[in-house]
Amino acid sequence: MTTLNETALVPPPAAKRRRKFRRGRVTPYLFILPWIVGLFAFTLGPLVFSLVISFFDWPIVGEVRFVGLQNYIEMFTQDSMFWSSLLVTLKFAALFVPLNMVIALGLAMMLNQNVRGKAVFRTVFYLPSVISGVALAMIWAWVYSGEYGILNYFLSMIGIAGPDWLNSTTWAPVAIVIASLWGQGTMMLIFLAGLKNIPKELYEAASIDGAGKVGQFFRITLPMLSPTLLFNLITTIIAAFQQLTLALVLTGGGPMLSTYFYAMYMYENAFKFSKMGYASANAWFMFLIVLSLTMLVFKSSSMWVYYEGEMKNGGKKRKRTEGR
Repeated sequence: MTTLNETALVPPPAAKRRRKFRRGRVTPYLFILPWIVGLFAFTLGPLVFSLVISFFDWPIVGEVRFVGLQNYIEMFTQDSMFWSSLLVTLKFAALFVPLNMVIALGLAMMLNQNVRGKAVFRTVFYLPSVISGVALAMIWAWVYSGEYGILNYFLSMIGIAGPDWLNSTTWAPVAIVIASLWGQGTMMLIFLAGLKNIPKELYEAASIDGAGKVGQFFRITLPMLSPTLLFNLITTIIAAFQQLTLALVLTGGGPMLSTYFYAMYMYENAFKFSKMGYASANAWFMFLIVLSLTMLVFKSSSMWVYYEGEMKNGGKKRKRTEGR
């Protein structure tokens, strides 16, 4: 027989359930705890700290002084390099963003065909995106060399005298754009995943109705792929404003500041001139530019992005309802 003391030591079923419920609620948070710590320690913490020091004269070594909005005022009114680097970056983005989108989509459409060895081609096209930025820049320095560069060698084989790519104010920005387009394997795979999700029945029905390949592309592929286009467009805009490694290694911002990108301007203010507060103000202005462009893209997306289960009605989108 169970004594009274033994019965008192056995917790009631309700208490067991409560403890089990509490453990079940806590366990998922324990699994994501390392990510939460990393988020606050390495992302949100430095982000807030950079905003704070943007209002200070904060040298790496020396006295820290509060200057209020002086860093922002100097950036807009006294620093000519700010406007010059911003203009170079905008020109680069105007070339890089559309070309990157078109080439990545074109490669994805080619890899979406039923051909032999497509898995090998996917690996080959993706491989440049896993190479480190510095290594990729060194490869392109060899390709672009005016003395022994392989690009000018191939051009000479067809009777074209290639330019001195990295020492020309005209061709150096173009060279950076071409080198940046090389590592787009990730975007290509995202487009390829979007193409795989388009129902084949749509193309079959369009073929029966007499639509050609061009009509199918503009009436089926692009509308069905528009959410993927939106995502890739935003990530490409962000990447364009963060361009640094290729220009830093290939040209150092030259010749004559033709490849002096905004990210390089910000980098040099921080680590070359030891103006951490001023560089933080530069970074927050770049954040506002990217945020504004992203919001503009999102605002315009209602006119060209189509999601499954939605249709246009009088220029506005509405969800399809059952039985209609």
